[in-house]
Amino acid sequence: MTGHGGGADGRNGADTEAMAGVGRARLVPVVTIDRADDAVPLASALVEGGLPVMEITLRTAAALDAIGRVADRVPEIIVGAGSVTYAGAAAAAIDAGARFVVSPGFDGGMVRTSHDRGIPVIPGVATATELMQAVALGVATVKVFPADVIGGPRLIEALSAVWPDVRFVPTGGISADNAHRYLALPRVVAVGGSWMAPRSVIAARDWPSITRAAAAAVALVSDLGPR
Repeated sequence: MTGHGGGADGRNGADTEAMAGVGRARLVPVVTIDRADDAVPLASALVEGGLPVMEITLRTAAALDAIGRVADRVPEIIVGAGSVTYAGAAAAAIDAGARFVVSPGFDGGMVRTSHDRGIPVIPGVATATELMQAVALGVATVKVFPADVIGGPRLIEALSAVWPDVRFVPTGGISADNAHRYLALPRVVAVGGSWMAPRSVIAARDWPSITRAAAAAVALVSDLGPR
């Protein structure tokens, strides 16, 4: 299986369609899959609820297989890889079919690997120093993690004042209760969270519950336009 490419944006990888999809959705379900067989029904449940984006974390042995199955069988959804912490993991995720790569922290090798393969990468930052390093490598969109622990919306507002061209995807402590506070910020393209598809609900294979949670999340941000 191979990654899916698109037109180059010159900064954050080549698959502009993937990043545009994230911006339209405004929400990125961050999911952990223990059984690869659950990947396709999970993706279908999210799509049915109105969320055509998902980030599968590389926290289990099933993750890469799950990414590949979704990429091959659920073309309606933009599947990315999360919890990517080094260049080799980024390459493996892209080979499996990931259309974007997300990391909890900053690693230059992971960024360069993703860019070289034409795949958008969203590295994690928690400080201005890490953001400077990301920008120096041509990154246009960063993950703020763990967002609600390290300063929340006020931190993003402060960073945006210095780097007005950078876009943010805050993750970590984001829920239905506070997502809107982040999404209202001008430079926040989307938020990531697990409340739309909790690991326990995936393990129970309760796909109708996930569809309902996805639909509720979409309704929550229905007054917000795309970024």
